[in-house]
Amino acid sequence: MIQFLIDKINEEELPFGKPENIKIVDLGTGNGHLLFQLHEDILEECAYQDEIKFDFKGIDYSPDSVEFAIKIAEQKYPQAAFQFEQVDLLTKENKFLLTNSSQFDILLDKGTLDAIALNQNVIPEFDNKIGMDIYASQVSQLMHENSILLITSCNFTESELIKIITQDKSNCLTVWSKIEYPSFQFGGVKGSTICSIAFIKN
Repeated sequence: MIQFLIDKINEEELPFGKPENIKIVDLGTGNGHLLFQLHEDILEECAYQDEIKFDFKGIDYSPDSVEFAIKIAEQKYPQAAFQFEQVDLLTKENKFLLTNSSQFDILLDKGTLDAIALNQNVIPEFDNKIGMDIYASQVSQLMHENSILLITSCNFTESELIKIITQDKSNCLTVWSKIEYPSFQFGGVKGSTICSIAFIKN
């Protein structure tokens, strides 16, 4: 995921151009490792690190995870623009979604949708839908036109992931790009044990 993003930045292939500031949010950040590694790799490999300011935001359902990520950021990266916040994405009247509406250029999900999909309990305030079915409409509120949602999943096939995020092409999210992984073939069907897809908001 990190190499994919850095390559897109270096090759000036981001759909929103080369802005002075790129705001990134990690959905389900845990201890913040993905953001910390992205920050380190940008310093080493990004050709535009001196021209673009990167803001990193991590959100997680677990307050303990957020507290841990904050401590790591304060100890190891005091000069970087890291922020962490406890957020439950699957609630209505969501303060974080309201205050950050259309604010992020890049949204990252490394296994969060997978975790949400494990819980099949219905959510009454969303007409008894399950979390997996409201995920896309919730996170898309954080995106502006041409924002990217980059998701990596170990539980869903490419076609399943596309269906979940685009809601059968009924919303504003469409496939923008994909990360290619080594694949295998079984029973005449070609596939991979992991899939990463970048969706764009139209």
